This record gives sequence, C-alpha cells and structure tokens, in this order.
Amino acid sequence: MQLESSTVLITGGATGIGFALASRFVAKGARVIVCGRRESALRRARQEVPALEWIVADVGREADRVALAEHVVREFPRLNVIVNNAGIQRRHRLAEDVAPWPERQAEIAVNFEAPVHLTSLLLPYLVQQANPAVVNVSSGLAFIPAAFAPVYSATKAALHSFTVSLRHEVSRRGVEVIEIIPPAVDTDLGGPGHHAGAVPVAEFADAVMAGIAAGKMEIAYGLGEKARTASRDEIDVMSARMANPTPGAKTASAP
Repeated sequence: MQLESSTVLITGGATGIGFALASRFVAKGARVIVCGRRESALRRARQEVPALEWIVADVGREADRVALAEHVVREFPRLNVIVNNAGIQRRHRLAEDVAPWPERQAEIAVNFEAPVHLTSLLLPYLVQQANPAVVNVSSGLAFIPAAFAPVYSATKAALHSFTVSLRHEVSRRGVEVIEIIPPAVDTDLGGPGHHAGAVPVAEFADAVMAGIAAGKMEIAYGLGEKARTASRDEIDVMSARMANPTPGAKTASAP
C-alpha cells in the first residue's frame, strides 16, 4: 500500500489502534481524515497530530455512513484508501445477561455492517484513483472465538470472510485489500482495564507499518499471528482455554 501522497479515511481514528495508525500514516506523507462519534476525542487527536482532519460520524448508523461517504467524496475527491477500524467489544454471556437488542445490534452494526456498507459506498470512487486500498481491522478472535465476547468474535469472523472475498473480486481492478489482525492490544476496547498488560498500542502499530512496507495482505502480530495460522485442532484447544481460563489467568492475553 502506497501511503505517500495518499488520502486516507480511518473510522474510529481518534483513539487506540486507529489513532496510532493515523499518526504514523501522516508521518509517511498521507493526508488522513479520522472519524468517530465523539467530537471531544477527535479534537484531542487533532491537538496531538495537527495535520489530521476529522469528521464526526457514528458508523453504526446507516444515515451517518451515507452522509460520511458523501462528505468525503465531495471534500476529499482524491480519497484512495479506507481503513475500517471502528469496533465495539461487549463482554457478556448470552444465557445470563439479558441485554436489550439494540445493544447487541450496535455491536453487529459497527463491527460488520459499517465496513461492508462503507466499502460498498466508496469503492466506486477508490477504483478511479491511483494506488487504491481497503484495509479492514479484524481480530485474532476472528479465527479463535472467545466465549466471553461471542458477538464480537462472530462479527470479526464475518469481516475476515468478507475481506477474503473482496480481495478476490477487486484484485483485477488494482485494489489492494489488506486485513490487519490484532492480538489483545492495550486499549479501552471492551471497557477500561480489560486489556491492561496486553501488547502496547505503539508496538502493535509499528508492526503493522512494517507489514505494510513488506506488502503483506494479512498483517498479524503476536497471538494474532498464532490465531491466523492455527490448525483446526489448535483452534479448538485455544478456544476452550479462553472459555475456561486457569485461576489467575488474564483473558486479555487472548487475541
């Protein structure tokens, strides 16, 4: 993926992995637009990286996705890269936690509907640009599901499948389709403290940049790489281990 002189849209780009990538993309010479639900977080990101441009949008909402696509096409006509990074992870047990359906639906909408819809909206414009790319951020849990986050795991598995299909479809149009596969990274995904002690964000983002420089189509790191390459038997063992951790074990160490 060519970053120098590219115009990149990153969803969920104000914090965590999204912001770490945004700052590194800017350093490589890209024009970067980040979007997110909270204007306060977007303003803080801009303060840290003044070159960032930002748009308030909740990609979990269909109307916001349509408005976002229309805005970036109008205001950033050279857009050639989209990074579908925004994500929600809710930890719950389906048989015990009676959560309202909109809460479950929001997780599905942000993690899966949004990447599919935004890609569908923007791909016709990307193919007209030089060096177009779609980057989807999935998870090690796309390959080894975790009982503590069943909906999140399922949405990331769906995103992985969609990414593979998309790559085959658009390769003939010159579009790179890259999947980033994080392990547990020390962010607030899933709630503050859930990933404390996991892979530092900067360490993971540097690994992603190295993977992009090497031209990889699937970029994983640590336990994310272990999950990506696991055999069927290894998947069963690792999934059971996360569902029934030994006393004192941290589920945050899971991909």
